[in-house]
Amino acid sequence: MFPAVLRRARERVSGLSSSSFGVVVAQTQGIHSSAFSLATHDDDGGGGSSKNGECVVLPGNAHNDGHSSSVLVRLAQRGWGAMARLPKHVLYDSGMMVQGKDPNHIAVVRDAFAAHDENPRLLKDSLVMVGPKTVAVAADVLQAQERLVVDQYDYDGHDTYTLKDIGTDLVRYLKMHGLSVKQVSNLKEAAALSESMSTARQSSNEVLMVAPTAFVFNDQAAQDNSFMNTETGEVIQGSVTQQVLKEFSDLYTVLTENARVKVNLFQHCLHHGTPDAVFPNNWFSTHAASEAQGGVGTSTLVYYPMKCPNRQAERRDDIKEILEGMGYGKIVDLSGEEKKGRYFEGTGVLVLDRVRGTAFVALSERADLELAEKWVAELGYNDLVTFHSSDSKGSPVYHTNVMMAVGTSVAVACLESITDDAERKRFVTKLSKTHEIVDISQQQMAALCGNVLELEDDRGLPVMAMSTRAYNAFTLDQKNTLQRHVAGIHHANIDTLEHIGGGGVRCTLAEIFTP
Repeated sequence: MFPAVLRRARERVSGLSSSSFGVVVAQTQGIHSSAFSLATHDDDGGGGSSKNGECVVLPGNAHNDGHSSSVLVRLAQRGWGAMARLPKHVLYDSGMMVQGKDPNHIAVVRDAFAAHDENPRLLKDSLVMVGPKTVAVAADVLQAQERLVVDQYDYDGHDTYTLKDIGTDLVRYLKMHGLSVKQVSNLKEAAALSESMSTARQSSNEVLMVAPTAFVFNDQAAQDNSFMNTETGEVIQGSVTQQVLKEFSDLYTVLTENARVKVNLFQHCLHHGTPDAVFPNNWFSTHAASEAQGGVGTSTLVYYPMKCPNRQAERRDDIKEILEGMGYGKIVDLSGEEKKGRYFEGTGVLVLDRVRGTAFVALSERADLELAEKWVAELGYNDLVTFHSSDSKGSPVYHTNVMMAVGTSVAVACLESITDDAERKRFVTKLSKTHEIVDISQQQMAALCGNVLELEDDRGLPVMAMSTRAYNAFTLDQKNTLQRHVAGIHHANIDTLEHIGGGGVRCTLAEIFTP
């Protein structure tokens, strides 16, 4: 059967004029494509064929024998699928030239879901280089209906390229070739990205989670956490326990199967004495050397002082041994501050712009000002923005991460919770310089819209994780704003955990930035 397919493919190709496969020359190591007009085949099948072909030489892929290992091509004539064989002369007769010998690999780009009468999307409108190994991709390309795929062909040494793979996602293909991909709301913004910005990561593809296998209402934490909603302090039994675990398992599935995030999963037991173990981001954090524009300097693991004694017990030796075994160059242990009655509960009280090195901290019983200043100095961060935040009843917000979140280029914040005019002005001035702010109301904060976290999917693209409760509380316009900056929004229903535990999805996720 397969030889017959190849024979039909050869007949199909021989019947097309070479002008149908026009591309432009790209002779530099980088994505510097330019389009030019070419005649197309007379019979375009009724479709909206573009008269522009493009060729992109992927950077840093030249072999010692002079061959360029990979070239990205968008054909002048829109194709309706992959071809089993692609003769070299079809490409070169139409104008493709690459410095050196014949490319070892050709990747033909197609619009996956564009209607038959739409013009194909130009590569120059889809992506641009912002560094030697970094590509900025327009956000709309990452939406499902706008997706681009590539058909991969290998050179067989006999004037023909043979089909190797069909319909690989473009971003995944770029990552396979060693390129880092950054999402931008439009390509004009890409010019503002410096190389130093492109090397630092705001979000991670790896997290640590602790399943709520010994879920208990925490009386100690409830003293200053107004988001908790139960009067009982006993172990939750029967159906409620199973409901919490079902919700958490659904969240785990959404993260691992849909967002394709690596999860290091632990459990806990009653003998651990850790009712809030499901929220591990409060007792440790990890940091890449490139963080804060390189200010962190060396990969770092930080342990934090916790206010509640039963939360201090969450720093389990078995988990610490695994974290320290990852090879961090520096360990900062602030837990000794507990003896002095000073607390600073990790990325619960720290909301970070990891790229630019700005720490946002809502001061509270769990967020000591002196420790915030010490943390910024110790980690090599560039700026500290402190303020006071309160809920609709006037109670202090116990953790910064319930009223705000910071992603690569978008942020969520409940501005009305910052009642001091001067503090709010400084906050907005600082954050709006680098991020589009989604301003949420007190009611939305109560629905934990602020307790969201940007992660990376397996393609290295930003995605937003949140609860279904939070997702439903965002307005359509707010969701559209988020989607201009992330490749997807992933949510799961954890209503019971939120209601009783007082924390949302972000609280369950401790980011791992491996050395």
